[in-house]
Amino acid sequence: MKRILVTGALGQIGTELVIFLRKLYGENNVIATDIRYDKTNVAVNSGPFEVLDVTDGEKMFQITKRYKVDVVIHLAAMLSAVAEQKPLAAWHLNMNGLMNALETAKELGIQLFTPSSIGAFGSSTPKEQTPQDTIQRPTTMYGINKVAGELLCDYYHMKYGVDTRGVRFPGLISCMAPPGGGTTDYAVEIYYAAIERGRYESFIEKGTYLDMMYMPDALQGVVQLMEADPKKLKHRNAYNIAAMSLEPEVIAAEIRKHIPTFVLDYKVDPARQAIADSWPNAIDDSAAREEWGFHAKYDLENMTSDILEKIRGKVKV
Repeated sequence: MKRILVTGALGQIGTELVIFLRKLYGENNVIATDIRYDKTNVAVNSGPFEVLDVTDGEKMFQITKRYKVDVVIHLAAMLSAVAEQKPLAAWHLNMNGLMNALETAKELGIQLFTPSSIGAFGSSTPKEQTPQDTIQRPTTMYGINKVAGELLCDYYHMKYGVDTRGVRFPGLISCMAPPGGGTTDYAVEIYYAAIERGRYESFIEKGTYLDMMYMPDALQGVVQLMEADPKKLKHRNAYNIAAMSLEPEVIAAEIRKHIPTFVLDYKVDPARQAIADSWPNAIDDSAAREEWGFHAKYDLENMTSDILEKIRGKVKV
């Protein structure tokens, strides 16, 4: 990668990815874009930034061409819980935005990364060690968008030769930017609540295991995949990647090693619980390991130590 454009750059992933990429490739070689302008966000004030609505295909094309971009990392999307409340808006943003990114990549002959998700699976998918290739019948608009996106990326690669690549992200845990309406948001909120209030009310039920990953591993995975030898990529658009399978009580127990008085309560959100119940408990990421050497470095213990330290440095208690 030489010059990179990131859509959805002010989101949870985008904010950290832009910083990470600018350290690797240079501040002026990473163009951050988002539908909104926020001068307090480091993605805006640490390098080039453009306001972009990804449903405007012509503007996306022109910005990408003007900056002589060779890689588009397309993150702009409406996430699972919000998408269930606004399914038509989710389809419009998630699918039309992706089509515009694919067309831009096709016309300019550049690489495209777009993430899929564990949301691409459904209740009929095997829940334990979910295979790389398996049945995908999601019951959410977000999941349907992700499956369609995987297929579209395959189509543009096979028909037009576009160098499309992607991963199925698990729930991502970070303290840099606030979560954006996903089902796994509790795993971010719980750490802030532990520092700020000493207790947390989970909207996901006890015993609900979901794959999670600390953001530094996710960022490294994006770069590693985009820099990988294309000849080795067999599943290029939807690699399972995994780090740890967690449920609320497990996270709470680890937090209590640092904050012994931490209290975890429950007020289950039926809508988000139903989404979580349809997703895998743990997925098999052997294809990513074998084809491009993915390996997560963080487990629950070292992630918790790191994230609590970072949050303490950010918030006033």
